[in-house]
Amino acid sequence: MVRATNEDHFAIMTIQKSVRLLATNLQDTTLLDGMGGPEVHIFVVADGIGGTAGGKVASGVAVRSVVEYLAEAVNCVQDFDIDREQIFLDILSTAVWRGHERLKKMFPAQGGPATTLTMTTLVWPRAYIIHAGDSRGYFLRKGALRQFTRDQTMGDDLVDRDAVTEQQARRAGWYNVLSSEVGGCLLPSVGLIDLAEGDTLLLCTDGLTKHVPDDRIAALLAAGSAESAAQSLIDAALEAGGHDNVTAVVARATRAT
Repeated sequence: MVRATNEDHFAIMTIQKSVRLLATNLQDTTLLDGMGGPEVHIFVVADGIGGTAGGKVASGVAVRSVVEYLAEAVNCVQDFDIDREQIFLDILSTAVWRGHERLKKMFPAQGGPATTLTMTTLVWPRAYIIHAGDSRGYFLRKGALRQFTRDQTMGDDLVDRDAVTEQQARRAGWYNVLSSEVGGCLLPSVGLIDLAEGDTLLLCTDGLTKHVPDDRIAALLAAGSAESAAQSLIDAALEAGGHDNVTAVVARATRAT
């Protein structure tokens, strides 16, 4: 409601390796059992920093780099195996680092545009997370909203180290200063969570969380389809002032996911 340019970018991807047998007179079709792979869903949001033009470029480069790299590494993703989780996480991390390196080359001067980035890769029932900055990831389970990312800001870092109190950090504006960002000082957090059938996944930029409290987010996530819930969240942020760009990606988790 305030900014003329959207500095957020997002992407939703699905990668699947499968063979569909349409007709045959073979008696034994078990040869196809090993020819299908798990369906991989990838969700990513990025919030650009560094001014209207620079922030938009930074978030766009980061998301585009993730999409391009995973398209190139599609065979590695399709061949996912639970015993090779670390390799899989390394592939996802490399996708984020590619965007970081591109931005560094585009803007070699210190203090150039940068971006947050939160990416969740779902291979049922496990979700793999790569996260930098203060965009957020949540999941809703049986009415309870849980944040599975940690805001990477100077305020959070200092409070965690007991260097300052929350009130002191807020008064000094440290919660508005990122301690990790793609294109800046990148120290991404990498992790995983296990989802359950019926969970709802949310990735969002801080244009939502600045305006809409967690209890309201939980109520809106619980209602209707994933698409209508996403729209309701955006509407709520705009109704509360809409001082920042707002992006919300919502997905319902089922065994078929």
